[in-house]
Amino acid sequence: MISFIVCLLLLITGYLTYGKIVDKTFGPDDRETPAVRINDGVDYVVMPQWKLFLVQLLNIAGLGPIFGALQGALWGPVVFLWITFGTIFAGGVHDYFSGMISERNDGASIAEVTGKYLGHTMQNIMRVFSVVLLIMVGTVFAVGPAGLIVTLCKSNGVSGVLSTTLFWLILILVYYFIATFISIDKIIGKVYPLFGMCLIIMAVGVIIGIFTNPNYTIPEIWSHLYNMHPSGTPVWSFMFITVACGAISGFHSTQSPLMARCMKNEKQGHFVFYGAMVAEGIIALIWAAVGCALYEVTGGLNTGLAEALAGGQSAAIYDVCSKTMGGVGIALAMIGVVICPITSGDTAFRSARLTLSDWFHMDQSSYANRLKLCIPVLGIGAILGIGNATGLIDYTVIWRYFSWTNQTLAMIVLWAAAMYLFTEKKNFWIAAVPATFMSAVSCTYFILAPECLGSLLNSKTADGTVIYNTAVAYPIGIVFAALLLALFIRATKKRGAKKSA
Repeated sequence: MISFIVCLLLLITGYLTYGKIVDKTFGPDDRETPAVRINDGVDYVVMPQWKLFLVQLLNIAGLGPIFGALQGALWGPVVFLWITFGTIFAGGVHDYFSGMISERNDGASIAEVTGKYLGHTMQNIMRVFSVVLLIMVGTVFAVGPAGLIVTLCKSNGVSGVLSTTLFWLILILVYYFIATFISIDKIIGKVYPLFGMCLIIMAVGVIIGIFTNPNYTIPEIWSHLYNMHPSGTPVWSFMFITVACGAISGFHSTQSPLMARCMKNEKQGHFVFYGAMVAEGIIALIWAAVGCALYEVTGGLNTGLAEALAGGQSAAIYDVCSKTMGGVGIALAMIGVVICPITSGDTAFRSARLTLSDWFHMDQSSYANRLKLCIPVLGIGAILGIGNATGLIDYTVIWRYFSWTNQTLAMIVLWAAAMYLFTEKKNFWIAAVPATFMSAVSCTYFILAPECLGSLLNSKTADGTVIYNTAVAYPIGIVFAALLLALFIRATKKRGAKKSA
């Protein structure tokens, strides 16, 4: 278990060292924050630092660092490296700057922030991109928990209306409407810290269960530094897309402005944004370690984990918690797989409302203005969710694109952060390097993934095994990343020349 412990210590050290470097590069000061200056009692509300941290953690995490990490464990302990270094050098940087640059721009949504530093065209792209992504996330995090609740009801002999997905879905959507409409400190600020603690306790309980059971051993990286995926799916760049929450996730940038509007002092940013990302990285590391330790390995491949995940991600979580913590674990798992998606879903809809309000310059202290945005946003979510629950709409194919769009969003936000740092005459490489890396990840995945160009470029063997055309995809991904870096450097020179003139 040396690899796991070393990676855990690296994450903590990264927060204390590299996180401080990122914070110092930005340069927080004692200026009046939007929460104090604007304070509309709805979205701009001062909250204590500990609440900011726990709400931010739950907003960005949900079940992301659990589902993604378990899927990532299919590739073996090599996933530990991505979670560790991805969190420190990419995810933490992404979350910190998306929150702090928003804070410097009156808590503006990420689409407005991106547009300011990458141009009006990118602003409009990000506006549409963000709203569609957020409504899709919110809808999925309504349909999923509703189905899980129905499963629990039926397994306990409950019948009638309480055993129908439609009933629970409508109930969840009604809650989403209330949580999206009212002040952020009324429900989110009061209840979410408790659920954030629950997420942490669940992760701690799982890893203690591994350490105290001699039957489970976390494999070492150096003795398993090869692709352990049973389907032979390439590590690059599938693993980097699969494990988003827990390494770097563009969805986080849509959530950070929520807390940017609630900070009393800029100096809280290191703990709230970078700290929450590191906490999520630790949670992901634990679940990845569990995925590698609990299940049977056949012929050097993680066949046991693949079989467990084939039964559904929620079922896999239930299995892990029951094996490591017994009855207490089962209770925590049920709370986790039902509550955590809901808490991410309602903040997704809230972020969609705020993105639209920034787009159309609508004051959200007005009840009427909030209704004008809540009704269509939740209305679309209800149509998609109820249509899916009744079998009229199947958007699972669209959802497959979420992984790619999520990491592409992270890439764009990092480029915007790099441009911000350049305009402020600060070390922009701290954001430009991970932006370049994520550009290569995004492009390579788009070429190889079956839902993108992979269906045209890849081939199959007689038994149906996919042969990925990496010979084409890898060079194109590298060239694409280098091209974006060159365009960025060219743009900085142009801006520098204009200022000199």
